[in-house]
Amino acid sequence: MTLIRLQRRHGRRVAPKDVAERLFQPPWIPVPVDPFIEGLKRFRVIAGLVTAVGVYTVVAGGFDFEEVIENLLTATLVLLFITPLSVGVLLLIWRRSAPIGTLRQPLLRSLRLLLYFVGSAVGSFTLLLFAPRTGMFILLLGPVALWGLAFVACAAVRLNANFFGTAAVHRCLPPVLAAVTAWLTAVPDLVTGDLHGLGLTMGVVFILGAPVTVTALSLLEMHRLRRHLGVRLLGHPLASRA
Repeated sequence: MTLIRLQRRHGRRVAPKDVAERLFQPPWIPVPVDPFIEGLKRFRVIAGLVTAVGVYTVVAGGFDFEEVIENLLTATLVLLFITPLSVGVLLLIWRRSAPIGTLRQPLLRSLRLLLYFVGSAVGSFTLLLFAPRTGMFILLLGPVALWGLAFVACAAVRLNANFFGTAAVHRCLPPVLAAVTAWLTAVPDLVTGDLHGLGLTMGVVFILGAPVTVTALSLLEMHRLRRHLGVRLLGHPLASRA
């Protein structure tokens, strides 16, 4: 019985959900202040996933596993570049009203979470692409790739509310970054005309549906932050602490 309890306890420690919680839900991230918005953020996760995966991969000619993984890799790399760029633009705005030196520590912490997630996602998605081609090694790599996929999914859910801990910098950063990322992930297909066999109308609906939904939820979140807590996106974080 003691051995069974130890095995169960050890299993909980290495389960994807538990590892993601320990790594991506550190104590320095501020607690949610609006239960209503926290509930809506679940829909933001779904809409963001639709953006990354692309409903059209299912509608147009069947489910393409490799294309889905490639889309997820693209979305992950978009996160790596657009998150620091967006935060940098806002820092230039905030510095006009007050010094931004005090934001260095939460910014570095958020950057660390971003790098952890991007590294985990790229490693897991790459492994999923190549594991089926490794012959007998798939018996070893397959379970590792599936564990990694579950870990990344759990991490994405954890990071949805705070967007890599950026809520510790400014409460409005998570909704802004979610909307920007959703648009930059979806728009290239429209720009290149890559509608994957769908007609123009259906292609626009399916590709833009997710970012429009994410943006609407983000605007609602910022509206409630401004109305109930006095937190404004362009206001310096020191003047918008909640």
